[in-house]
Amino acid sequence: MSVEEPLFRVVRGVPTAEELAALVGAMVVRSRPVPTPAAAPVSAWARSGRPVGAALLPGSGAWRASGLPR
Repeated sequence: MSVEEPLFRVVRGVPTAEELAALVGAMVVRSRPVPTPAAAPVSAWARSGRPVGAALLPGSGAWRASGLPR
């Protein structure tokens, strides 16, 4: 594709300058990559209600240790 070749052309009709500007604006917005939303942080309050995994309290006395002060 050469530098002088247009990216698009109007096949039928005579668009106004505003219509062409709207078309170009829509094409530019659609060609931008959409950012992925960041994961929402989990609060300590929500985390405290979840069951504790075996990796956090290993061993047979883990249930006893869970009641001890930290």
